[in-house]
Amino acid sequence: MKKTTLAITVLLLSGCAGDYAFNSNLSGQAIDDYFKVGDVVLYQQGMQPSTTYEVKGLVEGESCQERVNDVPASIADARTIARRAAAEKGANGLIVKQCVMFEEATKACVTRALCVGQAIVDAK
Repeated sequence: MKKTTLAITVLLLSGCAGDYAFNSNLSGQAIDDYFKVGDVVLYQQGMQPSTTYEVKGLVEGESCQERVNDVPASIADARTIARRAAAEKGANGLIVKQCVMFEEATKACVTRALCVGQAIVDAK
């Protein structure tokens, strides 16, 4: 009985030993792009950086609810998209100038949120 149990255990364990590969559709570049938003400091309306900074340009972010059953547009999503646009300009900060929520439906969006701001490089 012990020999049979030992033989079965050896067979089971040898079945787990193999050259398995992990394939993913994610690339290192895609992951870097996703997380670079976290490197952009957000300055809300009325707040300014305490150090000197250089303006890289204006950026905007738009969130759109395309269909009635989709997730409603949000200012938070619009701000995140604006932060991503700021990061793509090489900025490490975003001074939000204005965010607006549009509740009335248009041909393109059921609800819509828009944020506009300045992409900046803060001389920390």
